[in-house]
Amino acid sequence: MTEIVLTFLLVFVISSVATDPGSAGKAIAPLAIGLTVTFDILAGGPISGAAMNPARWFGPAVIGSDYTAAWVYLAGPLVGGGLGAFAYQFVRSDK
Repeated sequence: MTEIVLTFLLVFVISSVATDPGSAGKAIAPLAIGLTVTFDILAGGPISGAAMNPARWFGPAVIGSDYTAAWVYLAGPLVGGGLGAFAYQFVRSDK
């Protein structure tokens, strides 16, 4: 659940400040994204390691030969990213 929430927040913030053509926050996009990653690491680091990306988990897993709970680090970010993109589209919808 932690990986889902962390990735949701990251994708939602990136979509909001960096990819939205009508966003006035393009100047602060790097700051907003950086602060979100920092918050995610501080909040989720002790719980799950705050991978937020399957590739970010895979490298250390290969080096350490530790693949326990691999499904968490593969499914969590994919579900969280999808939910974040869906939520952003829902919020930005003109309907």
